Amino acid sequence: MRIEAYFQHIWKIIDACSVVRSFNVTYDKRGSHEGFVRGEVYFVDGSVLHLREFADVEGVIERLTYVYQYMDSAGRLVFRYDNTGHHQKLNLPTYPHHRHEGSEQAVVASSAPELVTILGEIETLVQLP
Repeated sequence: MRIEAYFQHIWKIIDACSVVRSFNVTYDKRGSHEGFVRGEVYFVDGSVLHLREFADVEGVIERLTYVYQYMDSAGRLVFRYDNTGHHQKLNLPTYPHHRHEGSEQAVVASSAPELVTILGEIETLVQLP
């Protein structure tokens, strides 16, 4: 797959989410198969998802780095998935992949989620006006 096709795939996933109000996502091609995706997805209840990925899509899709941070309408952390290697001491079985939960930012083991899965999780949390 070429990186442009992956960028289009990301755009379609976000655009198809039923609770998205708007989104501002930028794409930065770094080669024919590598690139950055970053931006914000705004939901109908005022919550927002901040996302960043650096992906290599030659062969299989590999997100080399990622952060998906979901904030409620008051700016409080609901959850964040990332693969930053800053929690090695916790001996998580999924290291470096993990999830931060709630305002206490409890760190738990987590596999690397797909964006479509994260948006599905958010759909269950969004309170429709």
